[in-house]
Formats: sequence, C-alpha cells, structure tokens
Amino acid sequence: MHISQTINAVQAPIIPIIGEWVRNTPGTLSLGQGMVAYPPPEAALQAIRDFGSQPGQHLYGSPLGYAPLLELITTKLQTENTIDTSQGYQVMVTAGSNMAFLNVLRVIVDPGDEIILPLPYYFNQEMAVRMLNCVPVAVPTDSQYQLQLDALRAAITEKTRAIVTISPNNPSGAVYPEAALRAVNQLCKEHGLYHISDEAYEYFTYGIAQHFSPASIAGAAAHTISLYSLSKAYGFASWRIGYVVLPEALLPALLKVQDTNLICPPLITQYAAVGAMQTGSAYCKNQLMQLANIRQQVTDALQGLPGVTLIATDGAFYLLLKLDTQRNDLQLAKALISEFKIAVIPGCAFGLQNGCYLRVSYGMLDEEKLPIALQRLQAGLLALC
Repeated sequence: MHISQTINAVQAPIIPIIGEWVRNTPGTLSLGQGMVAYPPPEAALQAIRDFGSQPGQHLYGSPLGYAPLLELITTKLQTENTIDTSQGYQVMVTAGSNMAFLNVLRVIVDPGDEIILPLPYYFNQEMAVRMLNCVPVAVPTDSQYQLQLDALRAAITEKTRAIVTISPNNPSGAVYPEAALRAVNQLCKEHGLYHISDEAYEYFTYGIAQHFSPASIAGAAAHTISLYSLSKAYGFASWRIGYVVLPEALLPALLKVQDTNLICPPLITQYAAVGAMQTGSAYCKNQLMQLANIRQQVTDALQGLPGVTLIATDGAFYLLLKLDTQRNDLQLAKALISEFKIAVIPGCAFGLQNGCYLRVSYGMLDEEKLPIALQRLQAGLLALC
C-alpha cells in the first residue's frame, strides 16, 4: 500500500529511537530528552482535583483556549515579556508549542516555500517544514552558536517565508542578545517575512544572560510570531500546553487549522495550567539555583576531557559536545547506551553534519544521579573516542 513520499523524506524522530534503546538497556540514565526533574506545582494538581463534576467540563471549548487561562497568559505577556497583546496580536492555546509551530506553518507557507533555520536547529521544527513539502534552509551560526546576520540575509530568496529563532536555544543553550534579535526582526520586516520566535526556555538563563521577546518591539506585530510552552518551566511535559502569540490578521486562517486539527485544547490540562500560572514563574526560577549548580558540575566534568570541545552557553539545560573522532555520532550514542548505560542525543538530528556532536541534557538530573551519570559519560567518551 502507498505511503506518503513526503513523510518518507522526513527524518525519523530521534527521541523515540533513543528511548527504545534505553528501554532495551535497563538501568540506563538519560541525558537525552529535554525535560526537568521537578514536578508541576501543587496548585496545578489541585486545580483539577474536582474536574468532571460540572456538565460543561465535558463539552467542546473555545478554539482559542479557556478564558481564565487566556487572561493569565495575557497578563504574563505584558508583565514579563513587555508584549501588549491589544496592539495587533492574538493569543491561542495549543497542545504544546510543537503544535503551535506546525499550525503556524500551515497558515504561512505553500509547498516549495522556504523557512530559514539557524544551525543547529531543533529537529521537530525541521521535520515540520518538510512535512508541509517546504524547504528548511539551514544557516550556520558562529563558533559560539550565535546568529550571523549577514548569513541570514544571504539565505533569503523569493521563496523565503520566515526566519526562526530559538532563544534560549535548543540544542546549544545559546542565548541571543537583544540586539541580535532586534536585527533579525528588522530583517524580516524589510523583506516581508515572518519572524518566528521560539521562547520555550525563556526562564532558563544563567549569569548575566537575559531573555528578550521580539514581539515587544514597537511595530513588530504584523510580522512577529512567538511560541511559548509550560512543559519546561512548570514540569508540565506530559500535559501538553503551549500557546502562540500571532498577528491578528492570521487568526481566521489559524482557526481553520485549530478546528481541523484539535478543535480545542483539552480542558482538563488548561485547568491545570491555570493553577500553574497562578503559582507564577517564580516556581521555575526557584529551581534555577540547583539547576545552575548541576550545569556547572557537568561543564567542569566535560571541559577537561581530551578530544572534547564544549562551549559553555548561558541558557536552557543543554550542552553541545564536539568530539575529535571519526566515529558516527548516531553509532556513538548507541554505544554509550549499550556499553555504558548513558543516553545522549546525536548532533546529526539537529542538522550538524560536519563532525561528531552530542547534545547533553542535564535538566532531568538530581544531586543523587549526577555523579553516576557524569562518571558513565566520562568513561564512555574516553573509551569510545
């Protein structure tokens, strides 16, 4: 029977592949999938304790999202991101920011169009572009994984529809300075492109690094799309709640996509999200001291290894390792699991084809697992590389 050639051309999702290898190797510790170790706030769980007792809770809801949640999001955007949603923006709740990204693409592209993705890109975004019969245009960043405006400008063609930025970045952990994001936003404005700003890791910054939201720029509302997620900050990965801030002119088209694909976000998870957002971003920020300590220990343990190059970036909970080896990074990741019971993600999934790269995710580590995980990773890299 026929299988879509478009889907066949999409890379296999790396997280399920690594997950299967981990399940087949009991006792493996994961530095793979991007999640945090802490649970949702208690208020999120309390918010759904009696869910289902009211008849209206079993009916379809608004495609935009649950009104109390939208109100909390609007307030948060104003106070934390300096985004005034009354000035040409619309907010929509989605089942995670991955869905928001795919839904947005559906309303701004046609087959054959191009989306610019700075390298290393987030693999699910590259996959989404290909699923819509569009072309991902990978543009290199510099040696510190920072944006190169001239390279981005040179990549623009008549088929370009958007430039995507992720800050703090997955997989590099780089935080893009305000000036760089302003420059990208202006570039998009000049060329009639959308600036898609993925801000899922907005609270995860260290040292003097600061997060900046391009949608806060005056005059940016017509061409700026911002993606947010509760998965990381609130330990909400399985609850699948994200939201998108978009130009209001795109709303009629996006409603078509939302109604066809989801109808409405699940109400029970939106109730939980209300509890989480009422707790506020301090819940996440209170975890950052421990996470920063873990980050430092991971960095210290890996920077001194022979043949390992590591850029200590200032955001998210990822580090990219570049290894001085002729080994294939996918094979290396498999060997680390089977021989040393430690899981990481190969750089090829993020578009890194020149050299051997591994992404280390330390968000799931706690003080008990940390020394064991680091010992296994150090031993594996020394033996295999």
